[in-house]
Amino acid sequence: MEMNIALLPGDGIGPEVIAQAVKVVNAVAKKFGHTITFKEAITGAAAIDAVGNPYPDSTHEVCVASDAVLFGAIGHPKFDNDPSAKVRPEQGLLEMRKKLGLFSNVRPTFTFPSLLHKSPLKKERIEGTDLVFLRELTGGIYFGEPRGRNEQGTKAFDTCVYSVEEIERLARMGFEFAMKRRKLLTCVDKANVLATSRLWRETVQRLAPEYPEVTVVYEFVDAVAMRLVQWPKAYDVLITENLFGDILTDEASVISGSMGLMPSASIGLKTKLFEPIHGSYPQAAGKDIANPLAAVLSASMMFEYAFDLMDEAKAISDVVNLSLEKGVVTEDLSEGEKSYKTSEVGDWLADQIEKM
Repeated sequence: MEMNIALLPGDGIGPEVIAQAVKVVNAVAKKFGHTITFKEAITGAAAIDAVGNPYPDSTHEVCVASDAVLFGAIGHPKFDNDPSAKVRPEQGLLEMRKKLGLFSNVRPTFTFPSLLHKSPLKKERIEGTDLVFLRELTGGIYFGEPRGRNEQGTKAFDTCVYSVEEIERLARMGFEFAMKRRKLLTCVDKANVLATSRLWRETVQRLAPEYPEVTVVYEFVDAVAMRLVQWPKAYDVLITENLFGDILTDEASVISGSMGLMPSASIGLKTKLFEPIHGSYPQAAGKDIANPLAAVLSASMMFEYAFDLMDEAKAISDVVNLSLEKGVVTEDLSEGEKSYKTSEVGDWLADQIEKM
């Protein structure tokens, strides 16, 4: 198969971890007989420094022309520490999601047998956890208008808006995911308080009879926040709005023991983007110490979700598990034992795939 993949390394450790993902993708292509063409483009703080725009038109054109997008990370301290900055790297991320129509963020949470002890939660609570969040990505309070402050600057306001269409397309994806898994779907909302949440619940209730095999559960977001740490194995597929999903998926990410291990996908009508869930971690940038496994597992998701190549996806997840078992990991996971550089982990993973 011929594949055109856009590379958006971004900021901080993004370029380093994406470089390792590329090594692994190339190894998979060689082993399975695929031809892959990569095209790199700028985004985030790097793009602001270069052209004054965190998501320039040239980058958008590269993404639109690709079969899939591999994305690193966005963010830089010089913008975080300047509340008056008119252009921020994160604006590029929102613009990219909007322009590419990336309406669903797919965030799996699962455990690694060799790392159960690194989780802040007890082993018996998390062992066997395998859930996935579908977070609506282009609506809600992050995009709603009006927003701003009053003339005196003493009050600020944001607006949360959702349409039936936005909710239905994500909900249908959730039902379809559930049909392929344990047939359990949880709709996360705050319908006792918010009008938008009531529309979410009404829409899911209307669709549910079309999927009679799926058990649908409705839970308030605060209850889910609590139960995620009490008994995460109770969940399978969860769907929710943008803000709730942003918070809950970060909470869920610590179940595995490290945010550096969790991949994600952002799915649109035509474009699919894959990225690690961790941030740009600027303190580690350029030091060759960042954990690349989430970026590598994002490449595994790419083969599965963008190209429907399950064997290729499994080959990557298998070598990642092997690296954890054998201790071929960066310093964040080494626990005082020998640690490997970011680039060394990437080389080892690619080499193992070629030996399979």
